[in-house]
Amino acid sequence: MSFSILGFLIASSLFCQGQGPEGLVVCAGGKELFIMEAGGPADVPFRKIWSWSAENSKQIKADAVRKFANLDECKPVDGGKGILFCASNSGCGLIEYPSGKMVWSAFVTNAHSVEMLPGGRIAAASSLGGNQLLLFDTKGKSPGEPVWKAPLHSAHGIVWDAGRETLWALGFDELRQYKLKDWSSSNPSLDLQKTHPLPSEGGHDLRPVPGSADLLVTNHAGVFLFDRGSGKFRPHPVAGPFSKVKSIDVDEASGRVVYSTWGRKIELLSPPKTISTSENIVYKARWFPGKSDQK
Repeated sequence: MSFSILGFLIASSLFCQGQGPEGLVVCAGGKELFIMEAGGPADVPFRKIWSWSAENSKQIKADAVRKFANLDECKPVDGGKGILFCASNSGCGLIEYPSGKMVWSAFVTNAHSVEMLPGGRIAAASSLGGNQLLLFDTKGKSPGEPVWKAPLHSAHGIVWDAGRETLWALGFDELRQYKLKDWSSSNPSLDLQKTHPLPSEGGHDLRPVPGSADLLVTNHAGVFLFDRGSGKFRPHPVAGPFSKVKSIDVDEASGRVVYSTWGRKIELLSPPKTISTSENIVYKARWFPGKSDQK
């Protein structure tokens, strides 16, 4: 039994016994980023504790607000001190939490994911219409302009693997491995090392499984685990049959799973639970470090 599956089963047991901690989830969808309580194993009402939108940001000009609609990615960075996000309308940004201050922004055609890289660089996945992987240098002379780009059909997911010093990038029918190149120079780039064909088409979300060699990969057909050591895919032991999953994420502390299929709800595993988000649309949902200050 692999470490990730064993961890999942242990976490499932703990939550079934009511020992799971409360948790927070950051969500992207529509025009708003928001953080909500996921709660413990018992049913909890939807409660939003923080939100951000371009419409309410004094840093975004009126003619650019619409570019930050149809939000489709959100990733806590620096232990929850910031949130990296993007929108299919092209807006990409890094904001401080909880102030909401924008510290970096760029525009990427049909952006579907963004990822922090060493040295203040950021990678972005440009899906249909752009079909490429881009690299930005937030400390460079033009932080909003890409310093490197490469074709990747229907680019959707990216994950920085610090232990292997590898960027994993998910396309329509392949998972790619990149290494950093000329990283100490003013002209950094990514060097393609290997390509892994997906079990089936429609690559969508890509996330690491904490404490494991596995990556979570979703596509049209289901949810898979990809072993970064062996380079092999296998169905997820629980979510494998779930189709058209837009996002899936594992909490590092508890092993609890949150996933979304694009709608006004999030889904939890261990045990299964649905939390309605009222009028709030969820496209991506990620675990957020810390707990609610209210029990």
